[in-house]
Amino acid sequence: HKPTYDSMRKSLEAMKAHCLNNGVTDISMPRIGCGLDGLEWNKVSAILGEVFEDTDIKITVYTL
Repeated sequence: HKPTYDSMRKSLEAMKAHCLNNGVTDISMPRIGCGLDGLEWNKVSAILGEVFEDTDIKITVYTL
């Protein structure tokens, strides 16, 4: 199944919890959910910012 914006938010919330519980301070990722999955990067980026805004976790997004 393709992701939705809601399932993307839930996945990012789970990733945030994992990071906080395990001392992860840096995340590198591609533009998740975009491309073949069909989500718009500007919306995914906004969700990513909202989810991690209250943390010190550094997120690096790569474009291939």
